[in-house]
Amino acid sequence: MTDTPDLAALYGSAASTFMGLEACSDLNQLKAPVAFIGAPCASPYSAVGAYCRHAPDALRAATVSLAANLWHYDFDLGGPMFPSRELAAVDCGNLPYDEADAPGNREIIRNAIRTIRARGAVPITVGGDDSIPIPVLEALGETGERYTILQLDAHIDWRDEYMGERQGLSSTMRRASEMKHIERIVQVGARSIGSARPQDYQDALDWGVRFVTGYELHRQGVEAALALIPEGSNIIVTTDADVMDPALVPGVIGRCPGGLNYYQMVDLIKGAAARGRIAAMNFVEFMPERDVSGLGALNIARLIMTAMGVLARQAAR
Repeated sequence: MTDTPDLAALYGSAASTFMGLEACSDLNQLKAPVAFIGAPCASPYSAVGAYCRHAPDALRAATVSLAANLWHYDFDLGGPMFPSRELAAVDCGNLPYDEADAPGNREIIRNAIRTIRARGAVPITVGGDDSIPIPVLEALGETGERYTILQLDAHIDWRDEYMGERQGLSSTMRRASEMKHIERIVQVGARSIGSARPQDYQDALDWGVRFVTGYELHRQGVEAALALIPEGSNIIVTTDADVMDPALVPGVIGRCPGGLNYYQMVDLIKGAAARGRIAAMNFVEFMPERDVSGLGALNIARLIMTAMGVLARQAAR
């Protein structure tokens, strides 16, 4: 007997992929409706580098003890995680990156998203910092569709540049606003103080962003945000881990009081899928080195699992 119980052994599990899903190492052979893909790095700030690069593997590790239960009843979804084996997601591994080659990183991400979408699947891109969604959004512009972004984040990311970088994590929604295929941005969960200055916030309002702050969501409920998404929208959900209460997800670079709870996040994802069709999802800014006893990894991984179930049910419609 060791001092630390082996929970994976207790549950009868041994897995190297997220939740023990089938691996897909060649995106050109992708057949599943949902693709989990790690993107450790896009456009890091030189001062901190790729500080969330270990997140995809940490989230995989958080699901090892649960993998044996993949086909058990999931009470958050009202049935097994996937309605059938044909609708199960796959794990496409991690994309290569070079901290010194941000343009190259972005092109790798764009190519991956192009291929996943061409294969008819919904990408769940797991970062990495919040610069990851920029090339994801750029690639989606090639589909010919127009999109509504549902951003779940403690910060609004409307800086034009920061530390001389215009493609970094503080500029994600500003860059999105410049893309012709983005017709609507709904930003949910902003709270406390971030990098945004008053003019950045005003620029967002002038563009047409609809904000539901963390406090407003707490008072009014998730319907205040969901009502801003027109019926029939093509939706991109992009989630920064710091939108959640740091008591649930301490593994973020900028902890601040408040934040959304797990079921508010679930209701936003389920509600978005009910309002329209989710075309892509991003989960970024989880920093394992700042986590406490694996708590944040478990909660983010569990949210991704629920999102996979929602997307599988969407594919079945």
